Order: sequence, then C-alpha cells, then structure tokens
Amino acid sequence: MRAKERESTRQLAWKLLEEYGREQKFLNQRIEQIVSSFDPSLRCAKPVRLATRTAEPLNGRFQLPPVPERATILATDGSQIVPDRHAEAEYGLINLGAIHMERGSTDPPVTVVKSMLYFDEGLNTETGQMSEGRLALERDYYERQIQSELSKDLPGPIISFTDGPMELWGLQDGSDATAYRQVLGDYLRVLADLHEMGVAAAGYVDKPAANMVLRTLEVAMLPEDELHTIRSVYPLRPVSDFWLFRKLLQPGERSAVFGIQSRSTKSYADELGLHFFYLNVGAPRRPSLARVEVPAWVVEAPEMLDNLHAVLVEQCRIMGQRSYPYLLHRAHETAVVSFQEKEQVTLMILQELRRRGVEVGELSDKQAAKDLQGRTRYRG
Repeated sequence: MRAKERESTRQLAWKLLEEYGREQKFLNQRIEQIVSSFDPSLRCAKPVRLATRTAEPLNGRFQLPPVPERATILATDGSQIVPDRHAEAEYGLINLGAIHMERGSTDPPVTVVKSMLYFDEGLNTETGQMSEGRLALERDYYERQIQSELSKDLPGPIISFTDGPMELWGLQDGSDATAYRQVLGDYLRVLADLHEMGVAAAGYVDKPAANMVLRTLEVAMLPEDELHTIRSVYPLRPVSDFWLFRKLLQPGERSAVFGIQSRSTKSYADELGLHFFYLNVGAPRRPSLARVEVPAWVVEAPEMLDNLHAVLVEQCRIMGQRSYPYLLHRAHETAVVSFQEKEQVTLMILQELRRRGVEVGELSDKQAAKDLQGRTRYRG
C-alpha cells in the first residue's frame, strides 16, 4: 500500500510541475504572500523572469550548449581540522586546494595550496573559543576568496566552482550570530569582486537532497484559506526534487533557473542574488543529477550561463562513470590532510608552544586508545 501511495504522490507532483510550468507570476505572488504574512523563513524555489531572455517554464529542458573553445577553469575545495581538547596541542587548520587550467591550451593544470593555522591566542574569537561551526564558516569563505585572488591573474573568460552551495551556511541566531554576520560580510565582498571581474562563479552540489522546487509545488496546491498552515503541511512527501528532475532531464540537459527564497535571501541582493538549476551530468543508462548554484550576474549573462553548463558536463565526463567535475576531484585530493601531515603539524605546534614557554597538555586516554587502532588519513 505504501508503494502505491508513493507512486500516486509522484504522479501528482509531476502533474503539478506541468500544470504550473508557466504560472511564474502566480507562484511568485503566492510565495511573497506567505513570506510576508505567515512564514518569513519559507525555503523554496522562486520562478525567475529573466531580463535577458524569455521566461523559462518550471518544467523546461535546455540542451547542452557547445563548449567554449578557450576558457580558464578554476576549482577549489577545502578541508579542516577542528580543535580537539583530547589532543596534546589544541589547534584548528583550514587547508585549501585550488587548481586551474586553460581549456584549449596544452599547458598542464596548475595546483595551489593555502593553509590557515589557528592555535594558542589564535583560537580566541569575539564569542569565545574557535568552534567547529566558526571554522566551517571560515573555510567556506576562504574557498571563494582564493578564487578571487587567483582570478586577478588568469585569462578570461573564467569559470569557477566550489564543492557545495554558494549560500553561506551557519548559525544566524545565538552565540555564533556575530561570527556569521562578520564572515558573511567578508563573503559578500568576495562575491562582489568576482562579479566585477566577470567570473562565472558557481557552487556544485552532487546528489542534492534539497526539495525547493517541490516545496514551491506544495505552496501552489495549498488552498488560499489554508496558507497559514504552511509550516506544518508537506502533502508531496516523500517525493523529491531529485526524483522530479532525474525523470525530466536527459544527459547533458539543465533545468530552468530558479531563484532561492530563504531566510538569508535579503543578504544576497541585486547581482549577488542566489539562483540554481539542476543538471544531468550522467549517461543514458546512468543518470546523475547535480544542483548548481549561481549568482544573478551569471543568470543574466546567457553566454556565461551556457559556458558554465557546458564546462561542468565536460568536466564530469572526464571522470567516466563517476560523474563528478574532474577539477573538483583534483582540488579535493589536494586539500585533504593525511594523518601523517596532521601529526607533523601537531609536532610543529608543540615545539612552538614550548619555545614560547606555554604549558603543553597531554594526550587524553580516550584519544590514545583510538590511536592504537592506527590511521592513514585524517578526515576533516
């Protein structure tokens, strides 16, 4: 019975996607009504009316455009070591891997590594000690910041991407709210720099789990007199965006571009406004869906959006059956900190602390027992 209900809900969601495919105005009005009157934190997809092209229907499919003959492709990824009270030396580390290549050139890809180390007084923040959440915020910022630094000296057009969403995640309330606002300000300035340089910036989300389009369909089907219940009703569960767009898109095709309605929407204004589209980067017998987040300046530049679309598909095809951008894979390999490297950093910090006359702690019994098992790689 449960399988029948799931299939019935899937068919309803599919029907709604087609029924409201060109109802962009109605959907945007409905979303604005809910946000202003019932749920300001509503998270869903907003249909986009592009200034530079015909409005894209919600169920639109857009074929793979030609790959640009020449372009610089830049990918970055980061890893982190979180301060550990069980260790001899408590410290945090952000390790960034960046790699860029010129499409159409015979030159090999260029790899760049950058690390930020936090220890001793460097672990102190305006709200206490460096937390895992604060370190993750810093990592996300630095992943985009290194793209801005490198782009200044690279030939255009430049297509850049990181692993994960462009929207900066973090606690916007409570003790970490100050840190979030501070890092967000720096992050927005970096995005503005990328816009000024004309970089086609993106965030690549593999096997996406968010259901923003599905939520928009739930908004659409809710009766007018029941809009106030939006926080507690999810009539299309367990259907997902993943199911909808893997069914809709053929290999190489992208979906319509959607705006992101969320609590943080107001922070990303004008040319920095965040959008996304789904992209089938797989093969006929092995579809693979990704969500690609992009700022408004990429959405409003048709050639820039097409170049990003084409390059991402090409990058994924380099990896064969594992449909993931090749340069992002290389950037990840560069950013990962091995267990041996972590041990070397720990030793270096212990030596520096002793040189400063700082009392060094001892390894906890818990951590010593774990280390008996042996490790080869640190996963941050």
